[in-house]
Amino acid sequence: MTAARPLRADALRNRTALLAAAEAEFASRGADASVADIARRAGIGKGTVFRHFPTKEDLLAAVVLDRVERLTSRARELLSATDPAAALWEFLAAAAGRQQQWDLSFLRQADDLNETLAEARGELFTVITELVSRAQRAGAVRLDVTPADVILLMCAPVYVASFAPGAETGLWRRYLAVIIDGLRPEGAHPLPARDG
Repeated sequence: MTAARPLRADALRNRTALLAAAEAEFASRGADASVADIARRAGIGKGTVFRHFPTKEDLLAAVVLDRVERLTSRARELLSATDPAAALWEFLAAAAGRQQQWDLSFLRQADDLNETLAEARGELFTVITELVSRAQRAGAVRLDVTPADVILLMCAPVYVASFAPGAETGLWRRYLAVIIDGLRPEGAHPLPARDG
């Protein structure tokens, strides 16, 4: 099996512009974004889009994969931090900050897009699990909290803040602080059992 050839400089520029345009279009229009609008925003022809991505679903999967890989990269960097608690809090802030820019609900639907994306999501969850475990071993996170709990809470601050009328963009930080305090062992009450 031969390795994929690296993209020429102009092809790489086109692909980068295409992914940025697709991210912006999908963010504003969802899955209904048209390939024609994405191509126009990227300043390329539709044919160029289809040379890189045979279907719109392939393009959406590439955008989501890029997001997952960026989150995983940040989480992996934080695994080497000397303070496990600060590393976890920083990751949660980074995830919420990115949620402000792009919807992280794609993490739930990754399996539906393609196998590569499902594997990337699994890798992200593995790294988050290690961040949580390190913080628990350091005594900074209560032991009855699971990594799955933390993963589900990643999007909560921005989601909750979105319900405040005329909320300023930084309001999510307030709710992240509440979540972080809830993860700490000090003053914690036992959690109800998880169903299922």
